[in-house]
Amino acid sequence: MDTITHGIAGALIGKALFSKEKRVVPVATFAAAVGAMFPDIDIVRYGFSSDPLAIVKYHRAITHSFIALPFWAIALALLTRALLPFVKRQFPKLADLESPSLPLLTFIYAIGIASHVLLDGMTSFGTRMWTPLSQTRVAWDILFIIDFIFTALVLVPQIVAWIYSDREKSKSRRAAMWFVFTLASIAAWFIARSVGFPFHFWIVYVAVVIFAILFFAPARRGWGFTVGTPAWCQVGTILTLLYLFAATYAHHVAIHRVAAFSSSQGVTANRQAAIPLPPSLLDWGGEVRSPDGIYQSRFDLRNPDPPSFRFVPDSPPNDYVLRAMQLPEVQLYWQFARFPVIRTTSESGRHVVDFNENRFIARQNPDKGPTPFSYRVVFDDAGNVLEEGWQADGLNVRRMSRILPPHGKELK
Repeated sequence: MDTITHGIAGALIGKALFSKEKRVVPVATFAAAVGAMFPDIDIVRYGFSSDPLAIVKYHRAITHSFIALPFWAIALALLTRALLPFVKRQFPKLADLESPSLPLLTFIYAIGIASHVLLDGMTSFGTRMWTPLSQTRVAWDILFIIDFIFTALVLVPQIVAWIYSDREKSKSRRAAMWFVFTLASIAAWFIARSVGFPFHFWIVYVAVVIFAILFFAPARRGWGFTVGTPAWCQVGTILTLLYLFAATYAHHVAIHRVAAFSSSQGVTANRQAAIPLPPSLLDWGGEVRSPDGIYQSRFDLRNPDPPSFRFVPDSPPNDYVLRAMQLPEVQLYWQFARFPVIRTTSESGRHVVDFNENRFIARQNPDKGPTPFSYRVVFDDAGNVLEEGWQADGLNVRRMSRILPPHGKELK
């Protein structure tokens, strides 16, 4: 899940649960939001690393761990209490702010961090939430990495609370927010189309109407001004939890359809999953890894017919595949990948082994370019590694990097 949505969710939790004392509310909300974003601080580590597999090696590890969570929460709480007097001196308007007690502030940070770990575990990317005791990636496949509905559920209650916190400014605020959310809905439609997950434009119309009701209806007879921020955010929290329960049930139904396909076709399933797809919890991708390739499908839960799967075979194994599988980078990649397809090509003395991860490729044009998180190893005729790294068109992280010895060894 994206860091911004994590922060918005943390702020919602802070406003919903820790809003009893006005002078403490800003610090409590800040702590919940920062705690919810904090685990993604590991992007600094892999962002400056020259390791092609840094995103796999460092992201969603120790900062996303329940084991390390208490230490992070205590450190953030101590840092906040230490810096608050300085902030109050520099900004006189904040002089009335007070910090919650150290135990409560630590608890708030812990709640924020825990929300991040759990939400990331609900995506298909996988989270090593028990590092360093275990490097196993937990991926419950409940939410798509960027879920527009989830983001709206955690954001809109806070916007409505802000709109109706001031009578004089509420009219201009609700008009401005409706305009912004209308543009955001249209932008989401274009983004979904551009990445291969298009949805009907009528959904945009429905979203615009819903936003109009949420932003304007509370102004009728002024009842929106009688509802405080904690209440708005508590309702938002409840609705968000209901959405997560609904997504969990939808995943339960979807994985049963995938398992039914494997059973009915006699497919030996080394691994199988139902992958959430945008725009809603009704859209799913089916993935089955067999010994010689993967079966893949995209289906809508509203369609009662069994989903149709396409088979994507591995290339026949050869010495270059065996050599690639011995590389420590490929072994690390293999631990991360869940539904990789192995493809080989040879031309002009260059022997290419591609590992194409199909976890994020259940889209309308699956053959258009490398899949996200596609890893490539290039050998010469003697079996020396010429290059290895992410395919630039499949993952916009870095281009292929030349590997120096000791990888440059001949095949045995």
